[in-house]
Amino acid sequence: MILSAEVECLIYDSQSLKEKRSVLKRVITRIQNEFNVSVSELEHQNLWQRTTIGLVTINSDKVIAEKTIQQTLAFIDSFPELERADTLLEWL
Repeated sequence: MILSAEVECLIYDSQSLKEKRSVLKRVITRIQNEFNVSVSELEHQNLWQRTTIGLVTINSDKVIAEKTIQQTLAFIDSFPELERADTLLEWL
């Protein structure tokens, strides 16, 4: 089973693209180190305070794939500099 998530986030304290990329790099690196998911910035690369992050996991068990993505989303919520606005989950 393949589960993907598009996560739209707001970065309120960012005053430049450099600050935004610094926050995103830290978040993406920590996600890659903690969870068995692929992650990348999908949209809004040129906006200071907005981003969309894509997450994908593959597992033979649907429940484990769902649990992995939910844990990753909770991990994203733990960062005080990010606010998760919208999340779209899709099974492929």
